Amino acid sequence: MGKTEGRAPEIPVRFYRTSTGREPVVEWLRTLGKDERRCVGMDLMRVQFGWPIGMPLVRNLKDGLWELRSTLPSRPIARLILCFHDNTLVVLHGFIKKTQKLPTDDLALAKCRMKDVTG
Repeated sequence: MGKTEGRAPEIPVRFYRTSTGREPVVEWLRTLGKDERRCVGMDLMRVQFGWPIGMPLVRNLKDGLWELRSTLPSRPIARLILCFHDNTLVVLHGFIKKTQKLPTDDLALAKCRMKDVTG
């Protein structure tokens, strides 16, 4: 049996990039501590290599958006909002969740970025 036989293929991942070349999610990740970045990165890797994944790690937000839910060592919860485009996982937005409900501003920003990515 080959190495990849019986396993879902790896999904390429890229981060949202603005028209000026900025990568706001990467910039946000850099504000986190090393252990926090590692936690989010490991969770993103679980999605990349194990898709499809459901709760409690990934939640369908509908309309093509997905929420990656990472519990950090020093903060309660980090969220990445993702979409799929051209067989690639695109990380649209990242934030620290402070309330029970998903903040509407964060969701609106992710939807806007998804439209930018998907055309």
